[in-house]
Amino acid sequence: MLSPSPVPSRTPSYTTVLRTPHAARTFGAALLGRLSYGMVSLSLMLAVNSSTGSYSVAGAVMALFGATSVFLSPARAALIDRHGPRRVLPPMAGLYALLLTALAYATWRPGASALLLGALTAAAGASTPPLGPVMRTLWSDLVTDRELLRRAYSLDGVAEELLFVSGPLLVGVVVKSAPPAAGVAISAALVLAGTSALLSSPAVRGRGAAPADGPAAGPDVPPAGRRLLGIAGLRHAVLVTAAVGLCLGGLDLLVVAFTEQRHQGAAVSWVLAALSAGSAVGGLAYGAVSWRASNRVRLPLLAVGLGAAMAGAGLSPNVYVLVGVAAVAGLFVAPALTTAYLIADESVGAGSRTQAGAWVNTAINAGSSVGVAVVGLLVDRMPPAVCFAVAAVPALLCAAVVARGGVVPGPMGSDSVDRGLVDSGPADSGGTARGAVSRS
Repeated sequence: MLSPSPVPSRTPSYTTVLRTPHAARTFGAALLGRLSYGMVSLSLMLAVNSSTGSYSVAGAVMALFGATSVFLSPARAALIDRHGPRRVLPPMAGLYALLLTALAYATWRPGASALLLGALTAAAGASTPPLGPVMRTLWSDLVTDRELLRRAYSLDGVAEELLFVSGPLLVGVVVKSAPPAAGVAISAALVLAGTSALLSSPAVRGRGAAPADGPAAGPDVPPAGRRLLGIAGLRHAVLVTAAVGLCLGGLDLLVVAFTEQRHQGAAVSWVLAALSAGSAVGGLAYGAVSWRASNRVRLPLLAVGLGAAMAGAGLSPNVYVLVGVAAVAGLFVAPALTTAYLIADESVGAGSRTQAGAWVNTAINAGSSVGVAVVGLLVDRMPPAVCFAVAAVPALLCAAVVARGGVVPGPMGSDSVDRGLVDSGPADSGGTARGAVSRS
């Protein structure tokens, strides 16, 4: 494995993070590949609808794509941990790009078979390379200073937020001059280019399979996923992240309902842009501050802040106030995800870090899907203010559960004090790291 090369600094900054040897090159490559995920969902939905002429087929195909991508994410990440990124990412990215190319070909003209599209999208989702979890694991290898690692995770989270804002904008540019299927083909090219560049980085070339965290599996040893979720720190991070996803998934639909009731449907984009902008600002500010409270303490407080802002959004008298409240809510999103990712990282051994990060990824995506479904059942039956309050409950409830959880166990369940108790210097542990779209 590549030996970590921390850059000494009295006041660690984002510049310091990017000046860490191999960090900028590795991060840029991962972002190029992850831009594919910011484009692919909208491109695929438009391409399927254009080819079949059916919104219901497009919706069913996207549900298949999202389900296989999200729920198989920990399994794909486990393969990375077991065999190393250089052995697993090339066939995974190659298959994913090949399937996207086949989907682009199938949807380029009208008349595509719904059954064929469903099979191809399900297979593509199942083979999605986990570039986000891999990059976060690489950050842990590149940066040993926990204060600096918090900034690295914050930078990663903000960059990902920007990718999922810019991706749909790029799709809009593409469809002005080409069929929507071109966006699917571009997504395939991006993931291939980004993965290839990532694998050429010295940070990955020096990283093989991670060392095992415990004894070899036997008949009495539970599967790896169950073992990881048995660790209190990771379980708490996954629980709170799922609640954040529920809030955000519900918020997207509630914003549409709120603006349509006031005959201002065009304002939806402003509200969601305010949420993303708030998240980016919150993530950068959060990573720049040296916090004395531990990750374990900060995570439920951030969830409470998001829940309170969600409940307050329902009381907005007009769209302008809602835009402001959405920006406030966004301030808590990236910090909450950042903290959850770092708790996941420090709760497990080196042999399970990619899989632990993938569980947090799965939680935010699954929570968002459930949030949209639940709010969809309520929005026509209850006043918006009540729906906003209901959508806020998961974050508040999960924060209360986690706040009462006690001491966070160390790697593989050994009892230890939370290593993020005081963020006062390089030796101390900092806390760090939105979403209807799958974030892989």
